[in-house]
Amino acid sequence: MEESNPPAAATATACTTFSDDTSDLAIQRKHAAMLERLSNLHQSRLARKPDSDPNSAPDSTQSFLSRFSESKQSIDLELSRIHTTRDPQSDPNLKSELDKVSTSIAALEKQVAESSYFLPSYEVRACLKTISDLRQTLEQVSSTVIPKKKFSFRNKATKKVTTSNAVIREAPSEINVEAQSIGFRALDSPGFRDRENEVLVMEFGKAGAEEIGEFMLSDLRGCEVRLLGCVRALFVHRLTNCKVYVGPVTGSVLIEEVKGCAFVLASHQIRIHHATECDFYLRVRSRPIIEDCTGVRFAPYCLMYDGIERDLEKANLGEESGNWENVDDFRWLRAVHSPNWSVLPEKDRIRIVDISKLE
Repeated sequence: MEESNPPAAATATACTTFSDDTSDLAIQRKHAAMLERLSNLHQSRLARKPDSDPNSAPDSTQSFLSRFSESKQSIDLELSRIHTTRDPQSDPNLKSELDKVSTSIAALEKQVAESSYFLPSYEVRACLKTISDLRQTLEQVSSTVIPKKKFSFRNKATKKVTTSNAVIREAPSEINVEAQSIGFRALDSPGFRDRENEVLVMEFGKAGAEEIGEFMLSDLRGCEVRLLGCVRALFVHRLTNCKVYVGPVTGSVLIEEVKGCAFVLASHQIRIHHATECDFYLRVRSRPIIEDCTGVRFAPYCLMYDGIERDLEKANLGEESGNWENVDDFRWLRAVHSPNWSVLPEKDRIRIVDISKLE
């Protein structure tokens, strides 16, 4: 009797079925392993105590808001304590204490800027509104405990700080009240003011030079501004048809009332008010904020000078975040794209600008 061998087709079918079963089994095992890893990760997060280390979850909105609230309460308590002291004669350290509060508010604003990439937009707006209220309270307390001297007519010499290519004229402090009235913390800050059709150059951090924390650009027309090195804050007010090239700003850039200008800026936070037909080439850690602006366009940072890579790393701006095109328009609350700003087309962008070689 002949032994019957299974047909070749049947053998192939059986092999295929075995292979498919093996493949399905492998997929199921991988799926189960993935679910187990996700479950373990979830359990570890649940087991984590947020009170033990508030920095253990840096991308947690709730964790950030908790720390923000604690910092705000601390600042409120300090302002209340200073306000009850009142007499600068009995406490000569009042001014330095007010300066410390101002520094704390600036640090709080920096925290918002650095955390805005994971915070919801409405939380960012609420935090910035809180910071604005704190600054207003600080101004009120300052004017109460340290009243300004009565105005008197007398001549005040302007102070000149000479650079290699420009002269900075520091206006009397009374003029800086104008900056204070628009929300800028620019009292007694050096800067370029009231210039027309000039090339204005300033290099921060030069050996032997006095350290400058804040810098002001105000009432410039048809000027080209080149700021090299790191500065803590930059305030810009009333510029027309200017080109502004700026190295890294470790804090904030605040811009108001500019028209027909081009700005090349790197900063942790950039806020723009009342800008018309301006181009902004940015590298920024948080989302740029515009308000009451029309016809503004945005492109990536394109500045170069000797040592800029070192300065960018020092300012924690060494990497491109891509936020230059993630613009928040605080005057546009609809879900569709704001008509007030756009991405600058590549064909219309300026190329890399090396301000150390410009004449």
